[in-house]
Amino acid sequence: MNVPPFSLGEQLLELGEALDQAVLEVLRSGQYIGGAATADFEAAFAAACGVPHAVGCNSGTDALVLALRGLGIGPGDEVITTSFSFFATAEAISAVGATPVFVDVREGSYLIDLDQLEAAITPATRALLPVHLFGRPVDMERVCAIAERHGLRVIEDCAQATGARWAGRPVGSWGDAGCFSFFPTKNLGGAGDGGAVTCRDPELARRVRELAVHGMPRRYLHTSLGYNSRLDAIQAAVLAVKLPHLPRWLECRRDLALRYSQQLAGLPGLQLPDPGPEGHSWNQYVLRVTSAVGAAHSPRDQLKQQLQDAGVNTIIYYPIPIHRQPAYADLGYGPGSLPVTERLCGEVLSLPIFPELGEARQQRVIEVLHSLVPAAQPLAA
Repeated sequence: MNVPPFSLGEQLLELGEALDQAVLEVLRSGQYIGGAATADFEAAFAAACGVPHAVGCNSGTDALVLALRGLGIGPGDEVITTSFSFFATAEAISAVGATPVFVDVREGSYLIDLDQLEAAITPATRALLPVHLFGRPVDMERVCAIAERHGLRVIEDCAQATGARWAGRPVGSWGDAGCFSFFPTKNLGGAGDGGAVTCRDPELARRVRELAVHGMPRRYLHTSLGYNSRLDAIQAAVLAVKLPHLPRWLECRRDLALRYSQQLAGLPGLQLPDPGPEGHSWNQYVLRVTSAVGAAHSPRDQLKQQLQDAGVNTIIYYPIPIHRQPAYADLGYGPGSLPVTERLCGEVLSLPIFPELGEARQQRVIEVLHSLVPAAQPLAA
């Protein structure tokens, strides 16, 4: 049995007819940019996120750029974020002319260490950009309290966490802006690239919407230098079909994560992810390979290869932290500057997890791990 890290096959079988109909309706309408399909999805997505405004755009990266620009963040400003994330988190900050400032993460959660956050604030700091990594929400009550004390903006990177909640409230509704990705592997994925910015402030929503269309408040009037970053109608139609299924898919992810945690508990050399709050959406199930499973120089890389040889495909998020990327060499973060982040990048391994994985394929993953890592306790029933 071959187990992929992610697959859309079963989802397409379930929703194929509805998706075909939705796409055909857009094609027949002739309205491929903007129009009712996009407006309807934006309204539905805003409601799902508990905010009055959602502005569709071309990608999750563009969502970050548009939110930062919409909040007036630019050259000379600093934005505090995490280095343990996809490169776009910091890239968007640099794209608007600001400087990313990195804070280490906590081992148990993989999230930005809020105990260290305030020490990174300087007179140039304008915003905090927490990342809800792997679907686990950051403590947004604490982030917002820190931001209020220091007069800072808050932009939530929700790319991997659509549908996640902190204290019962959706991510993307806590900060000044929430930034989402609809890349196909996300909790809510399109048939290509797509993204959205959510917010409560109508003025910010207006600015983001104008920036996404060449800084154009009305046809052929350009009040600022913007972008060509629109969520096209076909993507909106696909997402609108999928959105009502999101709660059920998140429950499937939580069930899969719980089963992994129960049946992999006690395996030596593996550290399982902290289950975190109830609102974790489990976009990824990321464990740590913390001691040698064999004689390889990198135990994580050896285990990954052994799993692949057995037909279980895994992914490493992320092998090189952002602050150690060549593109950010000029920021001066040397080896050991963010020790927890750097250690995690050498240990983490993401197991297959997606709503349609199913018990049989998941059990195969679990059995292979038990065969490769001598069990400290019997395999759970």
